[in-house]
Amino acid sequence: MLQILTMPKYILYGFITFLFLSFSLRGEKIVNGQYHKVKALRGDGIEILLQRYELNSDKRLKNIFLQLNHLKPKSPLYRHKQYILPVKLFKYNGISIRSTIKDNDWQKAIRIKKYNENLLNKGVRKTHYTDSQILWVPVIELLENSAFKIEHTPQKVALKDISKKKKVSQPASHHFAHNDIYGSHNQLSKTIDQSLKGKIYYIVSGHGGPDPGATCSQCVQKLCEDEYAYDVSLRLARNLEQHGAIVEMVIQDKNDGIRDGRYLPCDKDERLATGQKIPINQMDRLVQRTQYINRKYRHYKNLGMKDQVVVSIHVDANSQSTKQDVFFCYYGKSKKSKILAGQIRDTFTQKYRKHQRNRNYSGYLHERKIYILRKTDPPAVLIELANINNPYNHKRIKSRENRQALANWIFEGLTKNIRQEKLDQIIASS
Repeated sequence: MLQILTMPKYILYGFITFLFLSFSLRGEKIVNGQYHKVKALRGDGIEILLQRYELNSDKRLKNIFLQLNHLKPKSPLYRHKQYILPVKLFKYNGISIRSTIKDNDWQKAIRIKKYNENLLNKGVRKTHYTDSQILWVPVIELLENSAFKIEHTPQKVALKDISKKKKVSQPASHHFAHNDIYGSHNQLSKTIDQSLKGKIYYIVSGHGGPDPGATCSQCVQKLCEDEYAYDVSLRLARNLEQHGAIVEMVIQDKNDGIRDGRYLPCDKDERLATGQKIPINQMDRLVQRTQYINRKYRHYKNLGMKDQVVVSIHVDANSQSTKQDVFFCYYGKSKKSKILAGQIRDTFTQKYRKHQRNRNYSGYLHERKIYILRKTDPPAVLIELANINNPYNHKRIKSRENRQALANWIFEGLTKNIRQEKLDQIIASS
């Protein structure tokens, strides 16, 4: 105790802040729209308190703070007294910020995410919102959202009063329910069946953002790996969702849905599903997407959803003369990884025998120790679709029909045993 009392004041204040934050929400049920209440520390004034919570950049926030607490601009704050911040608390749904606050605004979600992470880095927040399941939202972000209203007095809003949607037995993937990620002409059609209900698939299209991956510069028009990998990834994701799976598109491009063109323009606006920019540094990119997957994995596992798989899709680069079949990489220390890769390879072998009988398919399994195979908690497979420099291989990725066939065959290989077992169970119980 003597050591604490002799600490420098700024350390002591920080320690007290930490204690207040650690216990202020304990035992309190969080409901959407609830205001965040905090206790003032010694020496706090209105400006200091708002600055600590990064609420001093907009005059409206100060005005709302004054209204909520029935204060005047020069009113003092009293130590240990509880004050209402112009911040609302939301029970994070584990899917996305946009679906949590029921607002599709991408940039708004990015600002809210940055706000929460800045406070975490400062030590004002104790835990990441994805771990605590509590999202902090400055009220000015809600002013244009008709589902919420800024009150002069705090008001708790029950979850059932906020959403008119019917209950569902499993969380829906925000990327497709709230975002036209497939493109306006390729919206998700009706669900075919529920054979993949409760299954989680993380689809990771290779590279993206500042890194186009492999490129074909000598082509008539430049081809970029990340664009073709992304298109096949979207088609695969749609297939999975149509059978009831939850799909996490780890890399997203809000401007590029499923495209039919032969030449897909190269761009650099892909982002992580959370809206974060993709780092330039390769290792930073790998760590970013792997941490995202592992965080989601823990969330779904806590909900009892243990059947989760990662599929990373790429386009390889080799010499221009090298014809290359689709091949499949797995992590040697993961039995499930090897089994999944083998299932997909076997499906491709069967499809080539059926559709191209005179052609010898030479796709193979390749044990690799690359980062995304080693570091993701769910078992992972990595698929190389073609050699981007080979004119013969261009037919495989430039044709929209072939890109869809690639997605269909990967889907069949990933899920054929699961879907058959689930359908058998449904038939047996009917």
